[in-house]
Parts: sequence; structure tokens; C-alpha cells
Amino acid sequence: MESPPVASGAVPVSVSPAVDLVLGASACCLACVFTNPLEVVKTRLQLQGELQARGTYSRPYRGLLRSVSTVAQADGLWGLQKGLGAALLYQGVMNGVRFYCYSLALEAGLTQHHGGTVAAGALAGALGAFIGSPAYLVKTQLQTKTAAPLAVGHQHQHQTAFGALETIWRQQGLPGLWRGVGGAVPRVMVGSAAQLATFASAKTWVQDHEWFQKDSWLVALAAGMISSVAVVIVMTPFDVVSTRLYNQPVNPTGRGQLYRGVLDCLLKTFRAEGPQALYKGLAPAYLRLGPHTVLSLLFWDELRKLIYRFQHQGA
Repeated sequence: MESPPVASGAVPVSVSPAVDLVLGASACCLACVFTNPLEVVKTRLQLQGELQARGTYSRPYRGLLRSVSTVAQADGLWGLQKGLGAALLYQGVMNGVRFYCYSLALEAGLTQHHGGTVAAGALAGALGAFIGSPAYLVKTQLQTKTAAPLAVGHQHQHQTAFGALETIWRQQGLPGLWRGVGGAVPRVMVGSAAQLATFASAKTWVQDHEWFQKDSWLVALAAGMISSVAVVIVMTPFDVVSTRLYNQPVNPTGRGQLYRGVLDCLLKTFRAEGPQALYKGLAPAYLRLGPHTVLSLLFWDELRKLIYRFQHQGA
């Protein structure tokens, strides 16, 4: 079996898919703690001026630093960690599934085939996004909620993550928990495929240039920084659409009142706000996705090396 593309040691690093599930979930949750404030800012920027022409709406959020300050002043410093519980739940569930499935593909040798890494990353991401969708739905709605003068998008009146899940379940039933999943699946598919494929290639490229020792954590760091550029470019338009689908108000039957689905949201956003609207929140998206990509893949890579060495002590 080939060594996983994320292994950074001088020897092949291999752990079981079950271990990869735990390591992948843990790594991404650790990264989430550091990057969630940028996710809060990004979410509000993506909803600001929703379906309104440029120049016709107020902009309480302007630029990254001013937006961070605005959130902190309105909601307190802890406001920058709004939705953290739901975000951790999403990261744990989605990435546990994603890394587990990707590890299965590695074990089966599917990534040895042309395009196998991209396909495995996309499919693993799609399944993870589907299973973790209720947590992402709640995360988005909690991060959007703020004081009226600074409110953007529809304001859902949830207090806690589990309270939100209970309310949605009671009012809309099981389908309500998966409302908006049509936007989440392509979002994570393209992001996961870009992340895993470019990280593997970037890591090989960095190692070939011998900038760092092969077992150095700097190899994973450099590869993650390169990978994050590709991720944000391909993922941001899907991220904007996904945020709006998750946050839109619903009628008594649970149907969205603004958008019928991914394509409808894409077209309405394009027509009303112009093509640049699909890259709203780009700066915090990159500054969030960049460190999150670096940290999650770095944590995962280092944890895999640690487990591998522990398993083979004395072997």
C-alpha cells in the first residue's frame, strides 16, 4: 500500500481509517477554535446587502478589521466565538467522516489511479457535508444573530446550538434539519477535493525542493499554505450560496422564502448584486480558510506521525 499523501515522515506513515476518523475530527476542531471568529465575520459579510443592488443598503461591516471591531463592540469579545459549539460539532462530524472515507480510499489504493485523490476527496467531503449539515445550519444561524442596528440577513432567535436543533426539529421535522444541504454538498466537495489534492501535490513539491528536512512539520505547514490558496478560490462562491440557503427564512411548511435551491440562489445573487457578490467576505474567508487549512492538515499530519510511531515502538 502506498503511503498517504499527507504523511511527512521519512518512512511511510499509515494508520487505520478508524484512527484517522478520530485524528481528523480532533485536528479540525482544534483549528476551529482559532478560526471561528473569522467565520463569524465572513458569515455576516456574505449576508450583508443580500439581494440588494450595490449602494442601496447600509454597510455596518466594512473590511476585516473594522468588522471584527464591530462584532466585538456589539456582542462583546465572546461574540467573536458565536456558534462555536455548533461549529465544533460540525467540524467533528464532517471531518471525522471525511478523513475516515479518504483513509479508506488510501487503504484500497484508489488514490493511485489518475484523478483518484481528487475523486476521493470530493466524495469524502460530500458525505461529510451531508451528515454534518444540521450542525452547519445551526452554526450559520447563531453566528448571524446580533443587535438590530447591525443585523444582516434573517435573524433566527436561537439561544444555543442544541436549543436550535430542538426548535427546528419541532417546527420543521427531520427535513428541516437538512434544509440547505444542497448548497453544502457542492461547497465541501470542491473545497475537499482542492484541499486534499493540492496538499498532497504541494507536499511532494516542497519535499522535492528539499527546503526542509523530510520529517519537519514545516513541510506540512508550507504545503497547507499553498493548498489554502486553491481552496478559497474555488470554494468562496459556493460558500456564499451555502450561507444564504442556510440562513434564509422559511414558511410554515419549511420551504425557503428567498431561494428554491442552489441555482436559484446563485442566479438571484448574480442578478441583484453582480458577480462580485459571489466573493463577498473573501478576505476573512481566506484568512479563515488559510489558517484553518494549515492548522487542520498540520495537526492531522503530526497526529498521524505520533500515532504511527507509538504503534511501531519496539517493532
